[in-house]
Amino acid sequence: QVQLVESGGGSVQAGNSLRLSCLVSQFRYNRHCLGWFRQAPGKEREGVASICSDGRTLYAHSVNGRFTISKVSAYDSLHLYPQMTSLKPEDTAVYYCASGPPRPVWVDLIPTLSQSDYVHWGPGTQVTVSS
Repeated sequence: QVQLVESGGGSVQAGNSLRLSCLVSQFRYNRHCLGWFRQAPGKEREGVASICSDGRTLYAHSVNGRFTISKVSAYDSLHLYPQMTSLKPEDTAVYYCASGPPRPVWVDLIPTLSQSDYVHWGPGTQVTVSS
């Protein structure tokens, strides 16, 4: 069973940076996509960034140019690292990582911010940005 655990959340002032981490364990898929989502108070969960095993990435318009996502893979696990810079109060949210299903070689890998494209989810980590 794939398991995801986020860490690195906290409280920062606007303009500062924060690096989150997500450990994805029991994960041995060669072709896959991973995603970061967030849910602000009173709002629906939204996609923030996605990265696939071939390195292609996709960012939400609201974070493009401020957030970057990277990953480091091991045999049966990987770490996902969203780097957030120039943080704004509206970035305050619970941040979640998610993993998609393995994709066969005949299926093109396309980064996606759609929640329905992901199967496993972490419990989330709180990020609070104060002005």
